[in-house]
Amino acid sequence: MKCPFCGKDETRVIDSRPADENTSIRRRRVCDSCAKRFTTYEKVETIPLIIIKKDNVREPFNRSKIEDGVLRACHKRPVSAEQITRLVDEIETAVFNMEQKEIPSHVIGELVMSKLKELDQVAYVRFASVYREFKDVETFMEELKKVLNQEE
Repeated sequence: MKCPFCGKDETRVIDSRPADENTSIRRRRVCDSCAKRFTTYEKVETIPLIIIKKDNVREPFNRSKIEDGVLRACHKRPVSAEQITRLVDEIETAVFNMEQKEIPSHVIGELVMSKLKELDQVAYVRFASVYREFKDVETFMEELKKVLNQEE
């Protein structure tokens, strides 16, 4: 690392600690040439993730869209804000762990549904009814029957 004061390459790390809620590392450095100290931050470079929508439109991954959908599904349900945040974190982690540059939106939708099914079955059915675009009461009832049969 080049010293910002004298421009020499002889610097060393004297202290490292997590920063920004463990998303980066703060390093305190000292220059062996001029003895001045400075701080650097090291952060993981993430690849931009593109979501392929149903109509083949591509857009950047947006965590808040998942949060909005989950919040609507969990409206007036006994699900805490902490549980919702944890669920969205799990989904986001799973999506980024796929290590793909482009992911179809249906993959994320199915992931959200599987997580909601474990958390709250009413929220799951609400989300599924919008996500799967139930056209009539029969398709809605079929999904409810699947949920009820899994409880037995």
